[in-house]
Amino acid sequence: MTSVWMRYLSGADIDSLGVTDADIVAAVEDVLADHGRGRVVFEPRTHLVPDNGGKGHFNVLRGHLSDKQVSGVKVVGDFVANFERGLPSEMALILLLDPDTGMPMAIVDGTMITDARTGAMTAVGAKYLARRDSRVLGHIGARGTAWWNVVLLDSIFDFAEIRVTSRRAESREPFARRLSEHLGKPVRAVDSAAEALDGADIMVEASRLTEPQPLVRKDYLRPGSFLVPYGTISALELDLLDAVDKVVVDDWRESRSGHSRFGALRPQLDAGLLTEQRVHAEIGDVVAGNRPGREHERERILFWHRGLSTTDLAVAHMILRRAEDADVGTMLPYR
Repeated sequence: MTSVWMRYLSGADIDSLGVTDADIVAAVEDVLADHGRGRVVFEPRTHLVPDNGGKGHFNVLRGHLSDKQVSGVKVVGDFVANFERGLPSEMALILLLDPDTGMPMAIVDGTMITDARTGAMTAVGAKYLARRDSRVLGHIGARGTAWWNVVLLDSIFDFAEIRVTSRRAESREPFARRLSEHLGKPVRAVDSAAEALDGADIMVEASRLTEPQPLVRKDYLRPGSFLVPYGTISALELDLLDAVDKVVVDDWRESRSGHSRFGALRPQLDAGLLTEQRVHAEIGDVVAGNRPGREHERERILFWHRGLSTTDLAVAHMILRRAEDADVGTMLPYR
């Protein structure tokens, strides 16, 4: 019988490969174009909610990339209080599979990939939907994907002002300092969502709420602004969409899915305020050129992304190819 081996890539293995911010953004932008061209298989996500007293849940994401000939599954935990144990809120594993034989190709630490591809989705969305001259970023959230949101957005826009906030001063202050050191520019930690968002050109809501709370109000959206809300629990004022000219989503089927109680715009969906007619486009159609993105400077645009399995697979596959070329990782016998 033919021996089957698969490559295991730890977080340290991935760190050794020298993957750049531009590499991650390019991988995500490329696979979003594949979405628009119908060159992916994107399955509905599922949730596993264990009997753990509400400490967290697991998301299971599945997909296939036709042009790259790779299939895969990601399992990622969402455990908000993990910071108390010195652990990431989201830890993930990605299994890459050969679609021709069904054999496993690799097991990849998906923790950094989950954070980075989320930040890259925010950045690619902004590239197509925000004003090109956006100069002020306001960001809610200081853990998990927050770092990648700010860093990858700044790689495109080179902001003149960055404001960050979170519920805990002991979280937002070090976050701002680390960003300042990394970006080589001032990043200001502020006390409230209003201070962070009001009047910003680009606004990102990546909060870690346990109960819905209207942190993001429609008054903050000035003409020409761009908002990305994607916290697991809604942080939006219920009637915020009254102040939005265009709504773009990553995938409408997943956005409206009734099996999930999670999502930044879940209250708007449940109240009938967000409908298919209200959605301008999916981001893949915008990136592929099938639908327009921003059409004038005064449009107020909201981009809601919940996470596409295909972006995880695209980044993991790019990393696997780098690892194969560099002979990085541990080869494990499968059978």
